[in-house]
Amino acid sequence: MLDGLRSPNHVDTNALSGPLLLGNYVVKYFMQIQTLAQTLGRLTVRKVVEMESGLPLPAMFPAVNSADLATMARWWRDPDFTTEPAGSTLMLSMHSYVISLDGANVLIDACNGNCKQRSLPFINMLDTPYMANLEAAGVSPEEIDLVLCTHLHFDHVGWNTRLENGRWVPTFPNARYIFGKRDYEHWASQHEDALHHEAFMDSVLPVVEAGLAEIIDVESETPVFQAIGDGIWLEPAFGHSPGCCVIHAQAGGAKALFWGDVIHHPIQLVRPELPLMFDHDPALAATVRQALLNRVADTDTMCFPAHFRGNSAGHVRRDGSRFRYDFV
Repeated sequence: MLDGLRSPNHVDTNALSGPLLLGNYVVKYFMQIQTLAQTLGRLTVRKVVEMESGLPLPAMFPAVNSADLATMARWWRDPDFTTEPAGSTLMLSMHSYVISLDGANVLIDACNGNCKQRSLPFINMLDTPYMANLEAAGVSPEEIDLVLCTHLHFDHVGWNTRLENGRWVPTFPNARYIFGKRDYEHWASQHEDALHHEAFMDSVLPVVEAGLAEIIDVESETPVFQAIGDGIWLEPAFGHSPGCCVIHAQAGGAKALFWGDVIHHPIQLVRPELPLMFDHDPALAATVRQALLNRVADTDTMCFPAHFRGNSAGHVRRDGSRFRYDFV
């Protein structure tokens, strides 16, 4: 029945290490993953992979059942899923995207980073080949002009900084970093969530102290490079985090949508109403997710998910009362 389906892992991947088991977490690191660059009009998008990690599917989505897995299996082959939730591992990719547009390079979401002390064991003191993968994509840190974070969770800000002579300094010294005001103020004022406080202190605050950050209101569509409809702009998508946003890019071709953590995994196209344990406001996050899927389904918008594996890019299609994802 699955003959002819495209797996998201059809791209060439060269694993630096085999799967590591850290408690319930499964972790993989990758060197020089080759993904397909996507060109839409004047803009080109490249993916830069850091690592993959995962948890047992029931830990992430306890309400997903075998019927949901069978529905997804009609259009997507996940090598870590079985026919039953109890035997399935939900793996997520940690990666950035680089948009090249009119001579500028824009990096979206900066993953976990190396040498960061973290309360979560599987990302504590990482030593991944992310920087080598960035260079393999044809871009050096000095050539990044703009850094955008869909939100300020630990796995989206880590490479904002790197360790130099015992100090955290901006990884992209010639870039302007843009942080959404809602998320910035939230994480600046809270200390109870140790993991995200750690990330704020070593991966956000040093950028501000270096004078490279611009903290902006994102209460409506907000241009950050050129103009809405011909450039790059942010749109509020609050729920997963207090100030979560999505990023749009368009320049004489189809629109590109970087939806951050509005959607983590393809199973959410089958069950978009399900809450996720990492959501700040689960009900609002589910509402935003369903609205986004309804808006982009059956359009030419190319989506660039923050955590889908393999080539990641694709299109949302309607599948009866649900949705499916067509990887390109």
